[in-house]
Amino acid sequence: MRGDARLNKLALPVGLILLALVFPFVDDALGTNLTFSAIVVAVFVMLALGLNIVVGFAGLLDLGFVAFYALGAYVVGWLASSHFQQVSFSFLSAANTTTVSGVEKPGIHISFWIILILAGAFAALCGVIIGAPTLRLRGDYLAIVTLGFGEIIPQFFENGNNIFGFNLTNGVVGIKAIDSPGFPFLPDALDDWQRFTTSNLNPWYFTILALVLITIFVNIRLRDSRLGRAWIAVREDETAAAAMGINLVTTKLWAYALGAVFGGLAGAFYGAFIKSIFPTSFSFNVSILILCMVILGGMGNIYGVILGAIVLQGINFYLLPQVNEWVHAIGDATGSALLAEADIPRYNFFLFGLLLVIMMLLRPEGIIPNRQRAEELHGGEEEDASVPEVSRAG
Repeated sequence: MRGDARLNKLALPVGLILLALVFPFVDDALGTNLTFSAIVVAVFVMLALGLNIVVGFAGLLDLGFVAFYALGAYVVGWLASSHFQQVSFSFLSAANTTTVSGVEKPGIHISFWIILILAGAFAALCGVIIGAPTLRLRGDYLAIVTLGFGEIIPQFFENGNNIFGFNLTNGVVGIKAIDSPGFPFLPDALDDWQRFTTSNLNPWYFTILALVLITIFVNIRLRDSRLGRAWIAVREDETAAAAMGINLVTTKLWAYALGAVFGGLAGAFYGAFIKSIFPTSFSFNVSILILCMVILGGMGNIYGVILGAIVLQGINFYLLPQVNEWVHAIGDATGSALLAEADIPRYNFFLFGLLLVIMMLLRPEGIIPNRQRAEELHGGEEEDASVPEVSRAG
């Protein structure tokens, strides 16, 4: 019986993984061109899973998670481009780092796979530096501090083109021409994997898919670990957790640092994928969007968070543009200039907010809720329903 239960439990994840593996080939066969959107959705799935460690597992409201996303992106910009013209260094990079005359190109060009590790470590370090003096705060005070952190980092990158005369971030212009990842040691028959290109997105897709699967695995292991149980205890009641001997600051700091790791990894991949990094790409709206994914899917539930990210980005990439076409068609048919010129995707954040309000009214625990959170929200209702009317009146 236990074996059958385990098989049934594994059936859904294995089926979803197989579906994800065949998706790009089905997309190529059908010509739907959805692989690019799927890659961006996967990046946000990673971000949502990282934030879920902080918000869902540990119960810390973080309104500045986009800062770690930005830090990871700028790490790949610094270490895989010609931004630092004053140096010329290359190490295992898949990009062509020499000119026609055989001279080394300026800048730092390090292998993308090494940069991934460095981006995650740098984001975690920044999370520890910021979190150590602030995680003694609770509730709204912690939310305000994280909000400030999320606003400071993009502003720093926007004004970082002249730090005591040194150009660190290139300001609003951003860092461009970032090196592509790849495996240069592979045979020529696999040239698309030697150096990733935009003409074939499959290498990009399978790379982010691998990163998402690793993120899911680590999330599951963390949730079921001793540290994960400590996070849940802190989330439920900090006072009781402290009385049981849990170090609140250290436990929160681990959540903040480990969540930051996945934010940094997602940022590094995204920076390499789009080839350019701009500080305006890391606005406060991104933090709110990621938080909405966690809340909508179900805080603390890994698969719920994944579904929340897919739903919101699916609405953003597919549903709203499709609705926009339908509205334009109706406007053309009826002669309504208002409908024919409507721009529905422009109001995406308004619609996301409306969807979130509806969810909070009808299903506050999320689409796929965490069991404990669902019991917290509906335990009182079940208790009231079990009390006879006579007892209530008496």
